[in-house]
Amino acid sequence: MKTTMLRTFASGIGAVLALLSGPAAAQDYPTRPVRMVVPFPPGAASDFLARVLGLKLGEAWSQQIVVDNRPGAGGLIGGTLVARATPDGYTIALIGQPHLTAAQLSKQPPWDPLKDFSHIGLVASMPNVITVGPGFPVNTLADLITQVKARPGHYNVGSAGMGSSSHLAAEMFNAAAGLKSVHVPFKLIGDIFAEMYGGRIHYYLFPLPAVMPVLKEGKIRAIATGGRARAFALPQVPTMSEAGLPGFESATYFGLLGPSGIPRKIITQINAETVKQLKTEDLRTRFQNGGADAATSTPEGFYKIQQAENERVKKIIKDIDLKPLF
Repeated sequence: MKTTMLRTFASGIGAVLALLSGPAAAQDYPTRPVRMVVPFPPGAASDFLARVLGLKLGEAWSQQIVVDNRPGAGGLIGGTLVARATPDGYTIALIGQPHLTAAQLSKQPPWDPLKDFSHIGLVASMPNVITVGPGFPVNTLADLITQVKARPGHYNVGSAGMGSSSHLAAEMFNAAAGLKSVHVPFKLIGDIFAEMYGGRIHYYLFPLPAVMPVLKEGKIRAIATGGRARAFALPQVPTMSEAGLPGFESATYFGLLGPSGIPRKIITQINAETVKQLKTEDLRTRFQNGGADAATSTPEGFYKIQQAENERVKKIIKDIDLKPLF
């Protein structure tokens, strides 16, 4: 009798523990540091966003969010690290348009940008900004268009690499304005600034957060932004539409994803906390001062954004006849 009672008691305790272990496992996430991969070097727009958001998530979760910069091959290196990671929510990434472009420009893509990842949610949107170096004698967008148009193939426009978001933004701007310039790709943002200071790169379309520190120092100048409205961080700078290209917009966005197969409960938890933090006044203000606007979505909503952007990027690549690079 006593043995039977003990077995029954032990069985009951086991059942209770089993019930607790399922929901509790997801509710306890994260129980250790989370790695947030950024497929670009420090100083990039994605790096700025990851560090601001990572700090807030770390405070909320009482766990460190480790920003891990893994630049190279237009985003393929960082993307591959994430795609191959254990799908437990402890490796996520903050990505933008290059996540799609890199796969399309790869001769043998190591992953599919849609199928091989768990989409978590949108984080930010931002305008691109047309900037010029200190030695380039233009003060307005109209000045830039007039001068570059007068000497086809003479002026240089920089980018973060073939197929990068800044490259596609420059190609779209040149097409809209009827310009022909020489595209010069770079790997490091410091090299871009050095060449602009030296007058060898005449203009460049940056995602605004990537260039805000330098604009504040006055080392290079912003002549127009690509949003529908003027940027919060640069209220004195007109939009491209206001400055001479009616209806033209140039903007980009960033969001979170992880390897395919992350449990739905964990995706939902990361998304919910991210949305909560993005709606706080502190984070929104820090994003705005840095040149970005906080933006949110559901995991499904972010997937649809990526689907639509993938088709748009595919068309741009075809229109400018950009061949596989990697």
